[in-house]
Amino acid sequence: MKVMAHRGYSGAYPENTMLAFRKAVEVGTHGIELDVHATKDGVLVVHHDERLDRTTDGTGRICDLSFEELRRFNAAKLWAGRYAPEKVPAFEEYCEWAAGEDIFTNIEIKTDNTYYPRIEEKTWETVVKYGLEKKVLFSSFNHFSLTRMRRIVPEYVELGALVEHESGVKVYPGAYCEAAGFQCYHPPITALSDENVRDCKTHGVKINVWTVNDMAGLEKLYSWDVEGIITNYPSVPMAWLAARK
Repeated sequence: MKVMAHRGYSGAYPENTMLAFRKAVEVGTHGIELDVHATKDGVLVVHHDERLDRTTDGTGRICDLSFEELRRFNAAKLWAGRYAPEKVPAFEEYCEWAAGEDIFTNIEIKTDNTYYPRIEEKTWETVVKYGLEKKVLFSSFNHFSLTRMRRIVPEYVELGALVEHESGVKVYPGAYCEAAGFQCYHPPITALSDENVRDCKTHGVKINVWTVNDMAGLEKLYSWDVEGIITNYPSVPMAWLAARK
């Protein structure tokens, strides 16, 4: 079972910042999950929300701001001075760093509410530029974006269908992902069931579950033999898995 740090080590550090990514690597996490948007001038950036208001001291939508404007804001706002100011990273900045680390990256294409022209192509081009082709998987709640990625990336690159609690892709997720050409199913832990797991195993579809922050959930998912978990606290499952060896 692989451990992915959700927006980096977001339980203890400012989410989707280079600090959170570095700290996740320090505790030995297998992978990092992050989110990609595009600015008004087409620069790919790492941030979860479409707006800056929640996690930074800025306001407004990312797509309405230039990259230079975006970089003026502090992405560590929620930590009330506990950490030095952090900038919203460019996706290229992350990839340049990740190229030197022994991790894989789960890249969520954030097109579920705003669609950024050519974001799929531009994301893949950046991955290729830094030689990360075999160290990434792509996920999205917008399965149209995943379908576009399938046309762009080599067959060995895995795609993960993200779903919400109310998604219709519940009863037969394995059959759905196999038919769509997606290798992975990414449900919230509250939406996973014995039936879901069996269907995915039957169709050879991997399961990566979000967001796993308690021991009961971790132990249940381990018993189901899921392929990956996405957690805000990667040090906990890493230590737990090490103790089981």
